[in-house]
Amino acid sequence: MTSPTRKHTALPKARTLIEALPWLTRHHGRTVVVKFGGNAMVDEDLKAAFAQDVVFLRHAGLRPVVVHGGGPQINAQLDRLGLTSEFRGGLRVTTPETMDVVRMVLAGQVQRELVGLLNRHGPLAVGLTGEDARLMTATKRYAKVDGAPVDLGRVGDITGIDPGAVTALLDDGRIPVISSIARSADDDHVYNVNADTAAAALAAALGAETLMVLTDVEGLYADWPASDEVISRLTESELEKLLPDLASGMVPKMEGCLYAVRNGVRTARVIDGRVPHSILLEIFTDEGIGTMVVPDPPAPAATGPDGPEGEPT
Repeated sequence: MTSPTRKHTALPKARTLIEALPWLTRHHGRTVVVKFGGNAMVDEDLKAAFAQDVVFLRHAGLRPVVVHGGGPQINAQLDRLGLTSEFRGGLRVTTPETMDVVRMVLAGQVQRELVGLLNRHGPLAVGLTGEDARLMTATKRYAKVDGAPVDLGRVGDITGIDPGAVTALLDDGRIPVISSIARSADDDHVYNVNADTAAAALAAALGAETLMVLTDVEGLYADWPASDEVISRLTESELEKLLPDLASGMVPKMEGCLYAVRNGVRTARVIDGRVPHSILLEIFTDEGIGTMVVPDPPAPAATGPDGPEGEPT
């Protein structure tokens, strides 16, 4: 016979599940776009925990989509080939030769590894790039350095999203894993696209409930480096005011969050990918971690002498 003491050792697990219940109910059937990046991409334990989190979301009734880049892996492959990594205005200069390496690493290495990790838990993950089924269309992007435009080569800005292939996979119960590569509208060029930007654009096109961006910091700091206090929640207008003063590495992440909430995504979150199971901590607990961006509250209705908009009360 099992003793009462042994029975009660499972109580913390039960409490955790009960705490998650309202969040499971709220998010059931909703699409969640996760941008996979930072230290979570290179640490083996964190990669495994990330895969477990994403599969948990799927089995909990959510519709997860993963978008990834691969800066560290691209740098390593360029070094092996003796090719120089050059950055201007915070963006990688991508020559045609470099673009070949980017495609090979993103679609042939990073994506394959991530799909494999997810599929250890069942036949769920399917890899795509922005080129597949014209998922992402892009145009050439220029950086600004000292106020002047700088040619970055095959670096692109997204001009269109056709989410049909991703929606079909989600409807089939799959987990799409998408590399941030896009083609030009005329099909002449392939572009390297910032993964934060790609994830935000895709989240908006899918009408996602949430965009989650994994990074290597705790969230958006209120007054870095003077303080390490993290802003837990802010509106789109509050974020817009902060953008000009942010560190360059945070700008594309926070710009992506701003774009997402302004285009129909209910919340956008920047979370610390160095914390194991950070996705579950953020989405299924009362405390949460990281920084959450939400749309501005609706403006109050104008009132006249007889009530709102002058209508009789």
